[in-house]
Amino acid sequence: MSTKNYLSKLADWSQDQAVSIAAADGIELNAEHIQVLDAARVFYDQYGFSPSMRPLCKTVAEHCGLEKGRSIYLLQLFPGSPAKLVARYAGLPKPKNCL
Repeated sequence: MSTKNYLSKLADWSQDQAVSIAAADGIELNAEHIQVLDAARVFYDQYGFSPSMRPLCKTVAEHCGLEKGRSIYLLQLFPGSPAKLVARYAGLPKPKNCL
């Protein structure tokens, strides 16, 4: 069902599953995290691929407000590599430009 913790089928995703995967990484998801995951899933539905960092920032700004669309905000929520972590937790494929 998953390769390297990225879901192979978008329909397999659930919020409980996201919480579980994030907890294994030491991140406790809250409502702000879920807002970002939902925005990323909307992006995927619209464009057919997972957003890398710049498109993720823009999408989050559009869906959650300008202050939340800043990379520093996303780094605080998803330390290290926000685009990769958001994709994993949102049940999306790994973004193409992320190492």
